[in-house]
Amino acid sequence: MNILKGKQIQLRAIEPNDTDHIHKWENDTDIWNLSNTLTPFSRFVIKQFIDNAHLDIFQSKQVRLMIDEINSNKPIGTIDLFDYDPLHKRAGIGILIADKENRSKGYASEALDLLINYCFTMLQLHQLYCNITTDNTESINLFTKKGFQLIGIKKDWLIFDKETKDEAMYQLINSKN
Repeated sequence: MNILKGKQIQLRAIEPNDTDHIHKWENDTDIWNLSNTLTPFSRFVIKQFIDNAHLDIFQSKQVRLMIDEINSNKPIGTIDLFDYDPLHKRAGIGILIADKENRSKGYASEALDLLINYCFTMLQLHQLYCNITTDNTESINLFTKKGFQLIGIKKDWLIFDKETKDEAMYQLINSKN
C-alpha cells in the first residue's frame, strides 16, 4: 500500500519537469501573503531548489511534495514540511492548491490526511503545527477538521498593504507517539 496515495490525489517527490509549475506558483503575487514572500524567484533558483530536493529531510530540515490529481496525473499544488526538528519530533506544514478551480474539491483535505499519516508513521513525529492568518477561514477550517487546535494568536504579526493581520498557530499532537 502506498501511504502517499489517496482516492483523488497522490503526493510525490519533486521532479525536474516541475520547474515551470513551481516557478509559476512561487511568483504568483496573489498568494505571497500566505508564504511571507516579498520577491520573485528566478527559474535558476527554482532549479537549484529542485536539484537539492533529493536531500534527506534530516539534512535539509524540510521537504516539499507535489500534489498530483490522480485522474489527470497533473500537478495541482504542493505540501511542505518545514522547520523539521528531529530532537523534539516536530515540523511545520504548509499547503497550496494553486488554481482556484481546484480548490473546494477535497484535494487539500486528502493531501493533509496523507501527510499527517506519513509524518506520524514514517517520520515518527510527535507534533505538527501550522501558522494561519486569522482571516483565512478556509485554511482554519481545513486544519481544525483534522484535529489541529488553536494554541495562540500573534497580534498584528503580519503587514500586507499597510494593514496588520493576526496570525494563529495551530498544533496537532500525535497521542500515540
